[in-house]
Amino acid sequence: MESSTLRNCFVLTNHQGLHMRPCGAIAATAARFQSSVTVSLPDRQVNAKSILDLMTLGAPKGTELTVEVDGPDAKDALDAMAGVFDRLAKGDFDEKDET
Repeated sequence: MESSTLRNCFVLTNHQGLHMRPCGAIAATAARFQSSVTVSLPDRQVNAKSILDLMTLGAPKGTELTVEVDGPDAKDALDAMAGVFDRLAKGDFDEKDET
């Protein structure tokens, strides 16, 4: 099967932006695929399979991130990444107030 490069943009709408838990979910999801997966800002691109690389983005609420996948399972990888960003938008990774 031939490689293909696909990309999609996601805007962080959750209150805490890109923090440890979503970075972990993004890295774990990306690691399931053969394709290379990158997440980028206009001036910076990181390996999405590395939680530490993702954390260095320091992306707050309102940031637009571009996810690019390249490889034999690119479509499945991009679909899975969209699922993680959908969960992030729903607040699945935000800290809950206990008060």
